[in-house]
Formats: sequence, structure tokens, C-alpha cells
Amino acid sequence: MLDMGADPVAHNRAAWDRYVQEGNEWSRPVSAEEVERARTGDWSIVLIGREPVDRAWLPADLTGKDVLCLASGGGQQGPILAAAGARVTVFVNSPRQLGQDRTVAARDGLELHTVLGDMRELSAFGDATFDVVFHPVSNVFVPDLAAVWRECFRTLRPGGTLLAGFCNPDAYLFDHEALVERGELIVVHKLPYSDVTQYSAEERAAKFGADAPLEYSHTLTDQIGGQLAAGFVLTGFAEAPHQSNASAPYMSSYFATLAVKPT
Repeated sequence: MLDMGADPVAHNRAAWDRYVQEGNEWSRPVSAEEVERARTGDWSIVLIGREPVDRAWLPADLTGKDVLCLASGGGQQGPILAAAGARVTVFVNSPRQLGQDRTVAARDGLELHTVLGDMRELSAFGDATFDVVFHPVSNVFVPDLAAVWRECFRTLRPGGTLLAGFCNPDAYLFDHEALVERGELIVVHKLPYSDVTQYSAEERAAKFGADAPLEYSHTLTDQIGGQLAAGFVLTGFAEAPHQSNASAPYMSSYFATLAVKPT
């Protein structure tokens, strides 16, 4: 049973390690064929939902660019960017997720650096280390965001870019069981949402399983305003429906921003 006072980093590390063992969609490595195509310039990566990110959001030539895949493991985006020519560091909270990246790197002869840690604490990296931070939908698994954006800003070089995907907080209004099992949109939650504050340990275990990752909705003030407060200039915005649930015809469940660190 989950201790609702437990450290969310430790809890979610164990949860994502289990997801890898279970073959979760976001833990399935890319194929050798996808890596080979990326070496020829034919590639795409996902930032929100299942939508390929706009290639214009990334440098036209990734050769020699230093890219941090922040909370972006599972052997997916990192290996593709490395095959496209970037110098890639994958930073993830789950050892097994990092293992997926190392497996692809060994299989396909890619150079990848992998680091285990909390996305809010990037002290392993110096100031102005990266040209790009690629941060797909994952900050839903930490309770606070200000440190995430500050660390992204600090570790980017002037002129560097942050590509961030995150959940539309309104997606957390709905009852999970009704949405997933019956396709019904029934409003039951207050925002901002947190697994820890919305349910007792027993209720949460009955709905999601005691070992499921802890999730937090975050406000748009914390998501977008937080990037601005950290010093970023937003230059791009995109949205996408949820890849599988019944909310897709009615709303965008995911947002993405392109932000630049001023020179």
C-alpha cells in the first residue's frame, strides 16, 4: 500500500521500472530500421501524444549539437537524435528506462550518455552545457515545476531551445474509470489535481493500483508562466488530443511549447 507521505521521486522511479518490465508504450525502444533511417536524415520524434514534433522546432542540422533528453528515456527519442548526429544525454528517474537507451546504443553503435536523477535537480551538468533540451510529457510526475524550468534555463546555452510537452490541466477534471472504461466525461476533480490530495491511499489503490505512478496536473501558470519566470521567451505552441481515450474528440489533452534562452 502506498504511503501517501512517500517521496514521489522514489515512488515513481519504482513505478516506471515496473512499466518497463510490463512493456509500457513509452518504454518500447525504437527499431534498428528507425535508427538507420535517422542516420540518413529520415526521422521523427514525439513530444506530445503520438504527433511527430515539428522539425522546424529543432536545429536544421543536429550534427555536433548537445541535446539533453530530459525525463525522456525508454530508448525512443534519444537514440533517434543521436543517429541524426547530435551528442545526446538522456536524463531519467528510472534505471530501467535508461537501460532501454543503453540497449539501443549498444545494438546500433550509437554514442549516448545516460544519467539517473530527478528532473528538478540537474547539478550533474554545468551552466550552458546544452543547445537543446527535449522534455516530452513527463513533468506530470513531479509535484512542483519551478526548479525544472530554472534548471533547463541554467543548463542551456544562450540561444538554446527548450521543447516541452505537458498535460492540459483540464484533462484531470474527469473521473478516470468513467473516461477510460465507459468513454464518459464526468467532472469529479478540483484543479490543480494531485493523486495525493484527491484520494486516500485506499481509494487510489482501488482506482489505479497502489504502485501506479503519482501524477500532478499543474496549472498553466506553472507550466507556461513558469518558463517565462525562468527567463525563457516562448516562440512556438502546439496541441494534440490524447492518443487513446474518449476525450480526444472534445479537447486537446496535451500542449507543447518551444522556448528560447535569450542571447
